[in-house]
Amino acid sequence: MRHQPPPINRDRARGMRRDPTRAEDMLWEALRDRRLAGAKFRRQVPLAHFILDFDCFERRLIVEVDGWQHAESRADGVRDAFFRSQGFQVLRFWNEEVEENINVVCLRILAELRDGGE
Repeated sequence: MRHQPPPINRDRARGMRRDPTRAEDMLWEALRDRRLAGAKFRRQVPLAHFILDFDCFERRLIVEVDGWQHAESRADGVRDAFFRSQGFQVLRFWNEEVEENINVVCLRILAELRDGGE
């Protein structure tokens, strides 16, 4: 995939890294520094015309943490289909899931890292 993000997305991603949601901050603490299965995750990554909450590029895994504004989002479905067509797996969690059950969220990510979620 060689889609360069528009410069505005790079600036926006920087701002999002400086001001994460509580759930994003919690998940980042679990993923950063190769803490989960030695996988290298990045946060607020501009890719193509999107900004990914978290990605593990080497394992082709995208993790999104969503709030209420994403409920029944057709745009998210289109976005997920695009990334799946590029060989990525996409996991989505609600903010509340992360905040209330970070261990379960990490186990689900770990399962995807280990065996593709099968």
